[in-house]
Amino acid sequence: MNQKKPNRTQTVVDALGRRIVSGEFAINVVFPSEPELEREYQVSRTVIREAIKILSAKGLVTVRQRHGTHVNSREYWSWLDADLIRWLSTSTLAKQELLAFSEIRQIIEPEAAALAALRGDESQKQRIVEAYRRMAHNQEEESKAVAADKAFHLAILAATGNPVLLSFQKVIEAIFDTLFPYTTKAFADNIENHHQVAEAIYRGDAAAARQNMKELLAETGRYIEKNT
Repeated sequence: MNQKKPNRTQTVVDALGRRIVSGEFAINVVFPSEPELEREYQVSRTVIREAIKILSAKGLVTVRQRHGTHVNSREYWSWLDADLIRWLSTSTLAKQELLAFSEIRQIIEPEAAALAALRGDESQKQRIVEAYRRMAHNQEEESKAVAADKAFHLAILAATGNPVLLSFQKVIEAIFDTLFPYTTKAFADNIENHHQVAEAIYRGDAAAARQNMKELLAETGRYIEKNT
């Protein structure tokens, strides 16, 4: 029983989280009651309460005694929560939200590229180069190209050797999953920028790695601005 309970709780958390971010539950309107949710999801009161507690910790809902549970407005959400970003990836995002995620990448990844150039060992740098080569080779196969693109950026994070930055890996990965469906059509136009980043990191040129990553992400940002 104890092993299954967290799975049931997470299932309810995922289901409710997706419904919240999709806008199905209106902001500041009373959430379905615990008995209603019990019947809908066929789980115990304890599971529902645990799920609501998790959603509250993520900033999605507020529980008020005698006033029920309400969905919070989006500014209260924990936008760097990997689950929240994953749920957002299954809904239609506004341009301002896509650009916000793009800006986070522009803040983090240029410095990550510079650190990778300075600190990455031979095998780490080789993984970055190999991921780029898979991207270039699979340009006509979207799923393979996207997988290689994701591996490229995650390999750069790994090569920084920064444990705090590495702790954000799931968040960054979730951001990639959210943005990539909107930017795959810009893939071919940005492949050379990936090449330049990989080359700069491999030769240990931190300044060039930083600048080339800025150009790569700026291209992505321009595409989002123009096409969403």
